[in-house]
Amino acid sequence: MTSDDTAPAPAEAGARPRTRGGRGRDLTLPPWTFVVPALLVYAVVVLYPSLAGVGYAFTDWSGIGGSSFTGLDNFRTLLHDDRARESVGNTLLLTLAVVVVQNGVGLLLALGVNANIRSRSLLRVIFFAPAVVSPVMVAFLWKYLYNPDTGAGLNGILGALGLGGLRQDWLGDPSLALWSVAAMVVWQYAGYSMVIFLAGLQGVPAELHEAARIDGAGSWQRFRYVTWPLLAPALTVNLMLSTIGGLKLFDQVYAATNGGPGTASETLSTVLYKEAFVYGKFGYSTAVALVLALFVAAVSLVQLRYLRAREVTA
Repeated sequence: MTSDDTAPAPAEAGARPRTRGGRGRDLTLPPWTFVVPALLVYAVVVLYPSLAGVGYAFTDWSGIGGSSFTGLDNFRTLLHDDRARESVGNTLLLTLAVVVVQNGVGLLLALGVNANIRSRSLLRVIFFAPAVVSPVMVAFLWKYLYNPDTGAGLNGILGALGLGGLRQDWLGDPSLALWSVAAMVVWQYAGYSMVIFLAGLQGVPAELHEAARIDGAGSWQRFRYVTWPLLAPALTVNLMLSTIGGLKLFDQVYAATNGGPGTASETLSTVLYKEAFVYGKFGYSTAVALVLALFVAAVSLVQLRYLRAREVTA
């Protein structure tokens, strides 16, 4: 066999493909080219509206027609707006109630369904189910339960139990409306917190509990010194989510009370909505939205820094 008939040597591993002209060319696309389409969509859908909203916060835009630059006038108005100031207090109280009660109930539910009981899988589904229901639907459901004129709601149950003296106008009483909304939110999202705590509980090694039991530790001591420190990451996630959700709560409040009676359950989110879509003050409403966004970001960063430090020392 002549040298011309010999088969060509196989290409070396890792060699670049060659074009007909003999020059090597890398046909692999750079990784960033796959990110560009998503970044363009994100810029159009999120970044541009957000930046435009920041700009409108310094104008007197009414939602129709042009606008003129007003500087810090919208923010000065916000500082002197009694309704806005009251909504800040309501927002903080509502957030505090939701964060404390929701996570407390969620932790108790997680401890319950983490036990070795036969119906634990069914109970997990039942407790988590409200979290996937529309918040507006939940608000109308509880609005019916809170109705003082129906015999099938909460007042009807109290009457059937012989506790008619405890009947209240739950959403019509200014001293009860905010807490009634908080109970509604806790009922819906306690199961969500339960799932996160349950994931943390299942990550606790059984060997640690067994060693503590051998050393004579009781149930409370095992929870305090073994389970609770290892739940720090789950607690961080739950507190962050419930705090952010509470500060920007809108759906349940608007559907159940519309901020009433009066301004008893008004929150910053409902003020923002009414200023824009009821009174047509879009410039002022975007100023409220900007303040709310900065406030949520500041609270979240401070909370995250503290909770992360707790995870290290736990």
